[in-house]
Amino acid sequence: MQVHFWGTRGSLPASVRTENIRKKIFLALSKAVADGLSDKDDIDAFIENRLSFDIKSGYGCNTACIEVRGGAEFVLCDAGSGLRDFGNYIMAEGYKPPQTFHIFLSHLHWDHINGFPFFAPAFIPGNSIHVHGFHHGIEKAFIGQQQEPYFPIPLDAMSGDIHFHEMDPDRTYTIAGYEINGIKQPHPGNSFGYAFKKEKKKFVYSTDSEHLQESENENYPFIEFARDADLLVFDAQYRLADHIFNKKSWGHSSNIVGVELATRAGVKHLCMFHTEHTLDDHQLDAFLAESREYARIYAEGNNGFRIDLAYDGLAVDLI
Repeated sequence: MQVHFWGTRGSLPASVRTENIRKKIFLALSKAVADGLSDKDDIDAFIENRLSFDIKSGYGCNTACIEVRGGAEFVLCDAGSGLRDFGNYIMAEGYKPPQTFHIFLSHLHWDHINGFPFFAPAFIPGNSIHVHGFHHGIEKAFIGQQQEPYFPIPLDAMSGDIHFHEMDPDRTYTIAGYEINGIKQPHPGNSFGYAFKKEKKKFVYSTDSEHLQESENENYPFIEFARDADLLVFDAQYRLADHIFNKKSWGHSSNIVGVELATRAGVKHLCMFHTEHTLDDHQLDAFLAESREYARIYAEGNNGFRIDLAYDGLAVDLI
């Protein structure tokens, strides 16, 4: 199983402004001057080995969309703006219809469905798109976002065969070769997490969830839901102080809570997700460093615990 990230930002797409690009170029050239770089043949090695991630790359701009790879059919979590890039990839790779796509929705807030009107495979006759979720009125929400005055192309103009499936959180499903369970999560309007299991590997997708004081209870349900996951994708939009003092009840969690819950559940790899859209790449790099330092202290003795911050284009193999 491999998890590929197409969109990782929270709340709305994050722009890349001119001053951000200029700052990256300035920092890269400054380091090149300091290193005495003079041969263009050494440029690739310089970029790879001497520049930090926030300078040579970035965390991306798209909202939530994750692809779970490992079967004959395509499986995705959420349909944020990252779904557009995934669809363009499918078209560029030359996948011919009929193809089957399964999209599992955490909830219906706009940043988790706004990529669907731009999902190119949904316009191709012969393709089947199955949208799954635990909320009522999923189809109505998708129709609504493509109606006037919000969008010029209605949902029924998409030529693919589109189906909507309302799921029951008390059931276990077998879809596209995965055993799938859900859990209700605290978020305005409610959100749902998913656990995907296949060939003794477990991936948990848990975004848009606010874990408050009750998460400290020994029998907190999320602990068992995420138990022994090979990979946990977790909503860590805020620093703990920001969450407590400014953004409580906004429906998102912090990096500190993510580390603690993942450690208590015996998770092997925590990937923080739904990153704050107001932070630039340099600030997000610092956020990751702070989180790793806390994890080093809190998960002391668990040398196998790994923590990362999701970015558009990241691919994680479950091994």
